[in-house]
Amino acid sequence: MSEKKQRPLSPHASIYRPPAAMMTSIMHRISACAMSFVGAPMLVWWLWSLSAGPGTYQQFTRFASSWLGTFILFGLSWCFFQHLASGVRHLIMDIGAGYELKTAQRSALATFAISIVLTLAFWMAMTLK
Repeated sequence: MSEKKQRPLSPHASIYRPPAAMMTSIMHRISACAMSFVGAPMLVWWLWSLSAGPGTYQQFTRFASSWLGTFILFGLSWCFFQHLASGVRHLIMDIGAGYELKTAQRSALATFAISIVLTLAFWMAMTLK
């Protein structure tokens, strides 16, 4: 009987850590879908409620100020800022900068940090109004 060689196992889901650039790319697509499928109907509803009169607008503002509406609007604002930061990152990479491995990884992580900071700053500014 021959001895079997110890072969390395493929990365298991519990130990695999996705690269930051991959997560940024995935979140760029998810944020675009969220803004399209949730944000666009909310925008249309808001515009329609403005044109339909005070009663309809009051219904919209009642929903938007509820916990669910605030949660949805907070998520949409984060999607917007994440998509914006990722788009700026892609624009910079389109001119040929930021392809070094460390720079690409840092810029990918920066999109998350920037989107969180901008979202929190936006909501803080909105609540101080």
